[in-house]
Amino acid sequence: QVQLVESGGGLVQPGGSLRLSCAASGSFFSIDAMDWYRQAPGKQRELVAGITSGDTIKNGDSVKGRFSVSRDNAKNTVYLQMNSLKPEDTAVYFCHTDRLRLVAGGPTYSWWGQGTQVTVSS
Repeated sequence: QVQLVESGGGLVQPGGSLRLSCAASGSFFSIDAMDWYRQAPGKQRELVAGITSGDTIKNGDSVKGRFSVSRDNAKNTVYLQMNSLKPEDTAVYFCHTDRLRLVAGGPTYSWWGQGTQVTVSS
């Protein structure tokens, strides 16, 4: 069973920083791209940032210049460094991939983590 496990969430004051991690575990061949999404209460889930195994990066407009994504392919882990946090960044942050391959040459699958809560408040 493949798992994407997020960690690093918590309560932080406005202007503060957090670093989220998402570790992939289980039996799989490859994960070629991983994304971070977030969902605030009453709002749709939105893309925060994403990164491919070749380090191609995409960022959501609302976090450009404040958040950065990186990955450690050897550890099957993706990170989200969040700086200059604002109350509107409060949300559950999810790790996601739509490029999970269970076997070489096989189809790709979409997979979600369970999410980690980030609360920005004074």
